Amino acid sequence: MNISENLKQVLVELPAGVRLVAVSKFHPNEAIEEAYSAGQRIFGESKVQEMTTKYESLPKDIEWHFIGHLQTNKIKYMVPYVAMIHGIDSYKLLTEVNKQAAKVNRVIKCLIQLHIAQEETKFGFSAEECREMLAAGEWKHLDNVQICGLMGMASNTDDTEQIDREFCSLNKLFKELKETYFPESDNFCELSMGMSHDYHQAIAEGSTLVRVGSKIFGERNY
Repeated sequence: MNISENLKQVLVELPAGVRLVAVSKFHPNEAIEEAYSAGQRIFGESKVQEMTTKYESLPKDIEWHFIGHLQTNKIKYMVPYVAMIHGIDSYKLLTEVNKQAAKVNRVIKCLIQLHIAQEETKFGFSAEECREMLAAGEWKHLDNVQICGLMGMASNTDDTEQIDREFCSLNKLFKELKETYFPESDNFCELSMGMSHDYHQAIAEGSTLVRVGSKIFGERNY
């Protein structure tokens, strides 16, 4: 498997304004180094311990994105270096990231995770819960986090129309929240949706960050 060739193939397909998060979770440093040598700088991990180990041993200009389900007790280990957290699925989690980031004098970019799939196993706010949290306004006092947009995962299904509907609903919510709560903010600009099997559909529905792993690195060894 030629990682650099796979990477170039994916990058060629991305329009301007769409960035690639190369999902490197469960893959060894050598695989990341090959993608790095081909020019990739944004990598996505889903386990804090694994990401921290990789951060410590790989080039420091890598932008690490945390894309997994985050436990509050693990936040402190990654706040010194993480570039973006994709999966903020509760207000409590956002406040804990803020608290830990303050200790290391950093502002962490965060995406609010929405539950858009027809699957109970996925995490995230409902659209209504997200509106309520933003309307309450307490997040405005969190000086060490920056809400930069939304993230969502479509259902794992062969029904492409359903996937389109789910991505479309997230894009609509993104535009609504941008207009209502972030009209003056250039920072609220990211829509993280789309993985190896559905990123073309996600791009068509407005994604700015696609999270692609197996198409670049091959299947994982869990």
